[in-house]
Amino acid sequence: MQYQPIIGLEIHVQLKTKSKLFCGCDNRGEDAPPNTTVCPICMGHPGVLPVLNKQALDWGVLAGLALNCAIPEKAKFDRKNYFYPDLPKAYQISMYDEPIAINGLLPLEIPAPKGDRRYADIRITRIHLEEDAAKMIHNSTSPPLNLRGGREGLPPERSAAKLNGLRSYVDFNRAGTPLIEIVTEPDLRSPLEAKTFLQELRRIMRYLNVSDADMEKGHLRCDANISLQPILATPDLPSYVRGGTGGLHPKTELKNINSFRAVERALQYEIQRQTKLWEADASPKIPTTRGWNEKEGVTEEQRSKEGSEDYRYFREPDLPPLLLHEIAKEVRGKMPELPRAKRIRFQEEYSFSASDALTLTEEKLVADYVEKTMMELRTWIIAAEEEGAEDEKWGRNKQKLVRLFSGWFLSKLFGLMEKHAVDIRLLKITPENFAEFLTMIHANRVSSAAGLQVLEEMLLTGADPHHIVEEKKLEQVSNEEEIATIVQNAIEANPQPVADFKAGKQNALQFLVGQVMKTSRGKANPDLAQKLLRKLLRPLAK
Repeated sequence: MQYQPIIGLEIHVQLKTKSKLFCGCDNRGEDAPPNTTVCPICMGHPGVLPVLNKQALDWGVLAGLALNCAIPEKAKFDRKNYFYPDLPKAYQISMYDEPIAINGLLPLEIPAPKGDRRYADIRITRIHLEEDAAKMIHNSTSPPLNLRGGREGLPPERSAAKLNGLRSYVDFNRAGTPLIEIVTEPDLRSPLEAKTFLQELRRIMRYLNVSDADMEKGHLRCDANISLQPILATPDLPSYVRGGTGGLHPKTELKNINSFRAVERALQYEIQRQTKLWEADASPKIPTTRGWNEKEGVTEEQRSKEGSEDYRYFREPDLPPLLLHEIAKEVRGKMPELPRAKRIRFQEEYSFSASDALTLTEEKLVADYVEKTMMELRTWIIAAEEEGAEDEKWGRNKQKLVRLFSGWFLSKLFGLMEKHAVDIRLLKITPENFAEFLTMIHANRVSSAAGLQVLEEMLLTGADPHHIVEEKKLEQVSNEEEIATIVQNAIEANPQPVADFKAGKQNALQFLVGQVMKTSRGKANPDLAQKLLRKLLRPLAK
């Protein structure tokens, strides 16, 4: 029998507000010494009262709108009761039955192999606001940390050696950090789809500028729920559209997943594990929670999964209900163009390929740079062309320029940025200068070899490409007589490649072109050099 994975995700996104959700403490505690960005409110001292961070509420509603959710008329906070050492109040202020966003939808384009689905609409059940817990630090041999982040010595009888080096500490800096929890319907059908969904969600959160959404740093955390469903054998249909046996089976919740690759690997392992259980007639009978062990590449049983009744939710008495319609109306006007819309527009407006459009829009700052460069490039081309209306000048050059941009930006410039450890925020090359550079390449004023020298100098200094070309005398030589002399010298100095070309080996011609480029220090027009080589060698070739 075959089995269909049924996957839903519960995702926590850490909002990058300046202060925490219910107090004025600095929300950047991950970069501060332990237990230094805390106060009586986020430490849960008796008698303190929470005050809601308006920015966190606005950003939560904005995220809901970006995920095509309905924003209810009102929402409220609830107390979620459970005990754990990292929860100072022994309850968490969260939301239960009246969240800030419901019934959303995220269209998903899936880079799936042939036969699997390439598109899916993933429903969003709800989005709610809640405070984060503190951070547990296990198996540390360091002395305890005081509230000012300093170290306290221990008497000999309580040394780390006496305690076998096993200790657990709590850093309360993270307690009270604002989170939005995003819960999907069980609409995902493969580990690849789950990873793709999370990657698209990260793009959206970054475009909204509400979170850095870095999984490795815990800004985006994911619990994956998975069960299997036996499917009817219908060989002529893909598995994701075949009929199931009806009903959902007890799910397993996977925790401790801290990267996109880990999400995919954990779900792949769990599918294999649960398939073996089904085949042994021992399929899961109750919901359970398992942790992902990255080192071993396995999931490990933790406990049976709690239900909502176990948390004894009740309304938070210290916070009033929230009226959301006016807030939704206000933040809707701040919605930027989102990644999917930008990808589609880049393909339609600029004729980028789907893969290039995805890469160019991965980060908003990169996409903004691309847009500015393309506008500047259009201006340069219109100014350089002598005949035709503006749209006509751009239209007849557009396809070539888009390919030129993709090659130089994605391959050569990105490679140089990686080599010199420069990201887009530190890039000294302005969009105008990059557009001028591409125009020079397009007009054959600079060869590709010389272009790399110019581009690297631009990266390091931010200088104008025209000045670099003039200063370093890198302008491409297109004078036929001048190049013919270099070509003749290359023929005379390389008799073996000439003989190879005479014997019909076309690769020898490229070697000779390379020698011309080397002699001219990359300044010779390579197309003209090849043309002259063919002309001079034609009488010799058989």
